[in-house]
Amino acid sequence: MSLSIRELVEIDDLRELAELFARVWGRPGEPPINSDILKALAYAGNYVSGAFVDDVLTGGLVGWFGGVPPHELHLHSHILGVLSGSETHGLGFELKQHQRRWCLARDVKAMEWTTDPLVRRNAYFNLTKLGAHAGVYLVNFYGEMTDGINAGEESDRLLIRWRLDSPSAEAAAAGHPPEPGLDELRRDGAVDALSVGDAGEPVASGASGRVLLCQVPDDIVALRRTDPSLARSWRIALRSTFIGAMAAGYAVIGATRSGWYVLERQAD
Repeated sequence: MSLSIRELVEIDDLRELAELFARVWGRPGEPPINSDILKALAYAGNYVSGAFVDDVLTGGLVGWFGGVPPHELHLHSHILGVLSGSETHGLGFELKQHQRRWCLARDVKAMEWTTDPLVRRNAYFNLTKLGAHAGVYLVNFYGEMTDGINAGEESDRLLIRWRLDSPSAEAAAAGHPPEPGLDELRRDGAVDALSVGDAGEPVASGASGRVLLCQVPDDIVALRRTDPSLARSWRIALRSTFIGAMAAGYAVIGATRSGWYVLERQAD
């Protein structure tokens, strides 16, 4: 199997990328970002790339520059999509590392993007696998969703911030991400602020400490199909816990494979 990642600028390639995104988001023929917008972004010098497995387009990633002075120039990474299949395992990581190198080559040291905080695999990927962090919770950021994955859901998002030259990002790029260990964290005084109850319900403890642990369900996408009411209760519980914690000075510094966020109180 051969893998190559390259920037896309030709309209035929961009149309293929738009259709790939449409397939990934379960809306064939209705891509979440159109080829004409992709063309404009690429022409203006932003990041539009495709990943090819054995010369077949299998994934893509799009971002554009943001940061109005006095805020720091950064890349806002808007959409990453990879077709499902065992041959694409690890492709999302390779795309993000390509994007990171692209930014650093242009002296851009920070990247941001949004993610659904209830999706466990994304939490681990963003915060531990890549070495990013998060300090902002956005309520219903895009309005009610209509795609095949999230239809009918409010679009709460966690704003991920990735310091591209940080020790955690460099360690992650080298394949040595510092993964938090629950047992060690609890021995050091971390407390459970939100966990999964015996019936799968969210259980908020109201506990406080220097480090908080917040658990999310195993598969929120499946839960939305089988028990929308329970899925909704998780949205409200996580929203309340995260907004309250961040107002008190906590930031999300990591996540475990088993679905626990790690929040730490930041120094003033």
